[in-house]
Amino acid sequence: MASKPEFSWLEGGFSQTAGWSLPAGEITCVPWREMSREIDGWDQLALDAAEPNPFFESWYLLSSLEALDGKDDISILRFEQDGRLRGLMPIQHESKYFSWPIPHLSNWVHANCFLGTPLVANCSEVAFWQAMLSWADEHPGPALFLHLNAFSLRGPLSIGLETVLRDEKRPWGIVKRDDRAMLESDLGAEDYLAAALSKQKRKDLRRRFNRLRELGDVRFVWENTSSNISTWIDQFLKLEATGWKGEQGSALACDQATAAIFRNSLTGAAERGRLMRLALLLDDKPIAMLANFVTPPGTFGYKTAFDEDHAKFSLNSP
Repeated sequence: MASKPEFSWLEGGFSQTAGWSLPAGEITCVPWREMSREIDGWDQLALDAAEPNPFFESWYLLSSLEALDGKDDISILRFEQDGRLRGLMPIQHESKYFSWPIPHLSNWVHANCFLGTPLVANCSEVAFWQAMLSWADEHPGPALFLHLNAFSLRGPLSIGLETVLRDEKRPWGIVKRDDRAMLESDLGAEDYLAAALSKQKRKDLRRRFNRLRELGDVRFVWENTSSNISTWIDQFLKLEATGWKGEQGSALACDQATAAIFRNSLTGAAERGRLMRLALLLDDKPIAMLANFVTPPGTFGYKTAFDEDHAKFSLNSP
């Protein structure tokens, strides 16, 4: 995962630029439900994107909007070039800016959407931002500025945005910064473990694994198809709910909306070959599970669950 600071355009961020001419391409704002007619083009855009963002792909964003009470106040900015969908971002008008009653425009994210960078096709980054900011100039409503939530600073979308902001002399600033963990290595699995863990830690890990094997048959299962996906999802939701998240009411299964987002998004990702599922089984019962979204050239870690009765076999336990 990359860092995800948030941008805001403050004081006069919506400026009417004299002599403005539309860039190549066209941006329109449509009700989010209309995008269900463009799934094929949307999925192709995700494959062509300059930066991956699984949370704005069709199978995740539509699942989120459908589960979270429809969110009829959310619209989609769609950018088209040469008759093809080349950019996409969910957007909304908000009346509060953090705790202050300041109306503004923002990209839409939710508690289980961990990245707000728009999906934009490679080589269309500058044109997208030119069109997007021009649209905001012309349709501000009561908004005083644009705020981008969970926007990555690393990558071509950030470079393209800063280019447009500089060229158009628009004021802007970073108002909040959160760093996210990212694993980046050219090493294979064994070499990476050797580099990341001391010899003593690797010895301790083997010892704990051998102790776990004394309890029964231990298997590690990796899957990347949609085969048996419904059963796998059921097992994950049950496993997560048996731990501290279930006790605190924050497990996915504790809320119908979050459970629906998880179920529908994983199913959609699996059908497109965008899901990596891993499970550690003890006598065919899952005791640890992980769901990742595959977004070449990497993956996004999404959700993990584990059986707390076997926590002592973890390397992180005393």
